[in-house]
Amino acid sequence: MQHDAVIPVGGAHFAFTDRWGGVSAAPYEELNLGGAVGDAPEAVLTNRALAAKSLGLDPGAVVWMNQVHGNDVAEVDGPWPTGPTPPVDGLVTARRGLALAVLTADCTPVLLADPVAGVAAAAHAGRPGLVAGIVPATVDAMLTLGAEPERIIARTGPAVCGRCYEVPEAMRAEVADAVPEAWSETSWGTPAVDVTAGVHAQLEARGVRDRQRFPVCTLESGDHFSYRRDRTTGRLAGYVWLDR
Repeated sequence: MQHDAVIPVGGAHFAFTDRWGGVSAAPYEELNLGGAVGDAPEAVLTNRALAAKSLGLDPGAVVWMNQVHGNDVAEVDGPWPTGPTPPVDGLVTARRGLALAVLTADCTPVLLADPVAGVAAAAHAGRPGLVAGIVPATVDAMLTLGAEPERIIARTGPAVCGRCYEVPEAMRAEVADAVPEAWSETSWGTPAVDVTAGVHAQLEARGVRDRQRFPVCTLESGDHFSYRRDRTTGRLAGYVWLDR
């Protein structure tokens, strides 16, 4: 497993997984971290433990989401109680050391942190979530806990790029009507959507200036899971946490 980690002033950490270093069998090989894609549950638990330990995290203290392509954000201060995980696409915490995780396989994972305020957040931004406003909703939830836009650090991870995410013309028009910056065209000249560009535009509009985009297209990369490429496949994860 490889990961991209950033440690600015205050100790904010951001990490994105690739597909290698786990125990899942084909078609989920190897490091599938998604628990709702048909993989063996024991393999997913092992993979989540391997990924967490490689980052120096307690596997039992990572907060996951039941992602539904909506715009609901939950504030958490620890892992969910036993039972079903609530259907949300954003998490925010004011608890330093608590890791938040987001699963993707073409959608854009959005990781956010204000080290000064001690607030971190993670969001799952697919095309429907982009239009629904999950990213602005997640930033607003951070501000409620004392974060300031100019202090927020934003990192987006591996996702399908605007040159590859082909959609019908009507769908592109619908997305661009909500987020004009997401308008795109494939490398072969057909209508497309650039979700990550749209995410960064929404962050910019909320005053978030410190932003970086992970330069990997999941559909083009054999080192990453891609639902559009393979359909039955695993899930990558993005993690964000703050030093205690």
